[in-house]
Amino acid sequence: MLPEFYQFFHPTKMIFGEGVACDFANELEELDIKKYFLISDHVIQDLGLLDDVKKGLRQEGFTITGQFLDVPQDASLSAVKKVTRQASESGAQGLIAIGGGSVIDTAKAANFTFSEGGDLVEDYSGAGTLTGPLKPMVAIPTTAGTGSECTSVALVYDAENKTKLAFSDRFLLPDIAVLDPLMTRSLPPALTASTGMDALTHAVESYIGIDSSPHSEALAAAAVKLIFNNIVRATEKGSDLEARGTMLIAANLAGTAFSHSMVGCVHAMAHVVGAAFRVPHGIANAILLPHGLEYNFKECRGKIAELAPFMGVDISGLPVDDAAKQAIGAVRDLNRNLNRAGNIPLRLRDTGVTKDSLVALAEAAVEDGTSIYNPREVVASEILAHLENAY
Repeated sequence: MLPEFYQFFHPTKMIFGEGVACDFANELEELDIKKYFLISDHVIQDLGLLDDVKKGLRQEGFTITGQFLDVPQDASLSAVKKVTRQASESGAQGLIAIGGGSVIDTAKAANFTFSEGGDLVEDYSGAGTLTGPLKPMVAIPTTAGTGSECTSVALVYDAENKTKLAFSDRFLLPDIAVLDPLMTRSLPPALTASTGMDALTHAVESYIGIDSSPHSEALAAAAVKLIFNNIVRATEKGSDLEARGTMLIAANLAGTAFSHSMVGCVHAMAHVVGAAFRVPHGIANAILLPHGLEYNFKECRGKIAELAPFMGVDISGLPVDDAAKQAIGAVRDLNRNLNRAGNIPLRLRDTGVTKDSLVALAEAAVEDGTSIYNPREVVASEILAHLENAY
C-alpha cells in the first residue's frame, strides 16, 4: 500500500573509491571556497589518516585554517561550542569532518552556529529551524555505521542532563560525502561489527517504520542485503577492501533511508541506554534490535518477513508469522557470529547496565523522539519486558 504522501530529498553528492579521500579536489571546486576547518579525533590522527587528506587538499590549493581533535565518544555540547568558536576565529569558510558518527555529528551540529550564530539548544532544537543553506561541509566517514554523512540529523550528548539531543533539518545534510574504504581499513573488529550493526538497525527500522516509502524501502532493503553479505567478512579480515567498501555503501544507503523514514523503539531504547550508561550506540542497537522487532511483531510481521530474503533466509512456503520469526532469528544468528568474530556483547548486563535501572530506562524510552515513529505505541510497562529480555 502506498503512503498518502511522502517526499524524498537527497542533495548530498556521494563519491566512492579507494584513495578518493586524498583526491576529491574537483568536487570541492563546486563549493567555491578555499578555506576549511577540520574536525576529527586523536585516534584518527594517530592512525595517520589525516595526513594524506590534508596533503591532497594543500596540493590542490586549499587551506586548512585549523583543526579540532577532541571529539568525545558521543558528540557533546561542549565540543560543538569549541568547534564553532575555533572555526570562526580561524577564518574558515567551511568544515571537513573526518571520523565516525560522533565526529561528523559534532561538525554538523557546529555548522548551525558556525553559519548562523546563536545558541545550539535555544535556537535550533527540534526540526526544521533553518530557513536556508549552511556553510559548505564535507564528511569523510572512517566507520561504516551511522551514515551521518548523508543524514539530516545530528545527535549531541547533553552531559549535564545525561540525555541525547536530536537536531534535524534538511539544510544539515553535508554537501559532499567521501566514501573511501582505505579510511576504514584500520577499524578494529569490535568497532567494525558494532558500527555495522548500527547501520543494519537503521535499515531495518526505516523499512518497517510508519513513515517508510517506496524510496526508503528500496534503499533499506539493499542495505540489509549488503550488510548480511559483508559484515562478518569485514570484521574477520579488516584488509578485505571489497567488504569494507560494501559496508560503507550499505551504511550510506541505510542512512539515506532512515533520514527520510526515521527509526523506532530500538533507537529509543539504545539512546537512553547510551546516555545513562555510556554504552556505544552500535553495541546498544545490536543487542536491542531483535527485541525491538519482537516488540513490533504483531504490527508489522509482514514487513519483517519481507526482509528475510535480503538476510539470506529461504522462506518459501512459510506462513508470514514463521517467516518473520526466521528474520528475527537471522539477526540473532548474526549477533552471535559477530560476538565470535568481534567480541561484541550479546546482553545489556555485559555493557554495565544495571538491572535496577531498567524501569527508568523504559520510561525514558517513551519520551525519546524516535518513539513517535515506531509502528506500535511505545508503552513503558510493555517495553520494559523487552529490556528485561535483553538484559
